[in-house]
Amino acid sequence: MSNQINVGLVAFGMSGKSFHAPFIHANPNLHLKTVVERHNEKSKQKYPHVTVVRSLDELLTDDSIQLVVITTPNHLHYNMAEKCIQAGKHVVIEKPFSVTSTDADAIIDMARKNNVLLTVYQNRRWDGDFQTIREILDKEMLGQVVEYEAHFDRYRTYIKPDSYKEERQPGSGILYDLGPHLIDQAQQLFGKPNSVTADLRKQRPVTKVTDYFEIQLEYGDKKAILKAGMIVREKGPHFIIHGVDGSFVKYGMDPQEEKLLKGESPLSEGWGIEPRTEWGTMNADVNGLHFHGKIETKPGAYGIFYAELYNAIAEDGEVPVTPENARNTIRIIELAQQSSDENQTINITSDDLI
Repeated sequence: MSNQINVGLVAFGMSGKSFHAPFIHANPNLHLKTVVERHNEKSKQKYPHVTVVRSLDELLTDDSIQLVVITTPNHLHYNMAEKCIQAGKHVVIEKPFSVTSTDADAIIDMARKNNVLLTVYQNRRWDGDFQTIREILDKEMLGQVVEYEAHFDRYRTYIKPDSYKEERQPGSGILYDLGPHLIDQAQQLFGKPNSVTADLRKQRPVTKVTDYFEIQLEYGDKKAILKAGMIVREKGPHFIIHGVDGSFVKYGMDPQEEKLLKGESPLSEGWGIEPRTEWGTMNADVNGLHFHGKIETKPGAYGIFYAELYNAIAEDGEVPVTPENARNTIRIIELAQQSSDENQTINITSDDLI
């Protein structure tokens, strides 16, 4: 297609291979042209048409590439984003946006000055269960919400070989890995919090980095409790929401990740549809009637991110995730670290969040 946008993908690890390339390839308005792989050519096995280059600098010499997607280790995001922006490319950065909010501010300023679009891949906004929760709350089916709790738990007692996320370096550990998902979702539902109280721990004897967190975000009339751990063998609910008129409880994770890791295409039949056994349960008074039963989960759709991004580039629409919102997530992570270090609640001021 003559109006396709050429895309360069930086790195073909788990994130690039499973969470980005499939959706870029599935979108008819996007063309995955070039992939940066330092030592291999694994991307060509799945996408024979791509050109493999060995460095970001080499990718940036191609004037036909309009959009660059960065899926490298977290501590490389700033420098790579800077190079892309100065080369006049639109940029997607895999979460987390950056290691510090100061770096995030600088990247936002660079993008604005160079008149390029910048966004961050917060794909969990398009989890089917989260989309279902948004609709339940938008329709006030639980009444005034007083408590929201979200878990993102795993069970792994060992350290993955060659995993930068578990090495002692800036932006590593579970807070930067899973924290951005849970913090972003809470902000989408409730906006900017008033304060943060956090408990960060190293629970596994072998760990080098934080592998557990509990964060409480205070919103005045409600609180959001966000938890993630690496030694949760028996999973509890993924979401627990209590309101004046009732509760909603949801077990299980969105099926898209599992399918992506198996190599399935987002264009396959039934994509994002969750089995009935995984639907959440609501017990509430709704419009004068008591309802207690399953709520069908809306289909998950990570592909919406790239569809909205294309519209932002080609038709002057809004980016799917504003960099300012993603920057606030990083600032909340910093405040959570401070709260845990000082063992106290940290009030969030107007200077903290933009």
